[in-house]
Amino acid sequence: MNKIKTLLSFITTFTVLSASSHAVELDRTYIENFVRSFVEKNTAVPTNGKVNIKVSKIDPRVTIKPCLSSLSANIPEKHSSRNVNVKITCKDSTSWHMFIPVKINTMVPVLVATKGISKGSMFSESNISIEYRDQNKLRGEIINNIDKVTGAKSKRTISKGSAITRRNICLVCKGESVIISAVADNFSIKTAGIALKDGTIGDQVSVKNRRSGRIVMARVSGINHVIVDL
Repeated sequence: MNKIKTLLSFITTFTVLSASSHAVELDRTYIENFVRSFVEKNTAVPTNGKVNIKVSKIDPRVTIKPCLSSLSANIPEKHSSRNVNVKITCKDSTSWHMFIPVKINTMVPVLVATKGISKGSMFSESNISIEYRDQNKLRGEIINNIDKVTGAKSKRTISKGSAITRRNICLVCKGESVIISAVADNFSIKTAGIALKDGTIGDQVSVKNRRSGRIVMARVSGINHVIVDL
């Protein structure tokens, strides 16, 4: 009987020591990494985008209590897409929790001016490039494909570092020559025309047929090219 009591006492002591040893590993770095992993798994990443996550450091004055059970995390309150307070909970018999502020920046690829671009200047690889920018700071319909813009012209002056949006460009520019393609089910014909309005891909613009003088509405399909559906 004494041997059994001694064995049980040893097992109990070993269990407590093992649990205590595990609890010691629950330091600030562990919790901060735990929070980062949780936010990464629960943040939607836009197509071709990326997410930068900055977890606030835990105040060194805060005492981190032991926790023998697995930590849980959630975001309990309404929040903006940029700032959240992640609630960390220890579900021991004597439970505890803490809030860790996290800043989330969702970055997306955007076409930007690498130098100042004057009104009427042509876009090329010498003055535009793709950069990642904070999605929440962008305004207007952004462009993320250099090929779609190369050869088009600027509708206004664009400063260095500015994002280039649809309203900044014209693939078809007012007063300039365009190719008009008249398209039907079984045939298509082309003729020369003059754009009477600025436009970019998909826009409906008025163009004048140079030969007939007729003005028609056409859809912008490319640089200096429009389509009239017959």
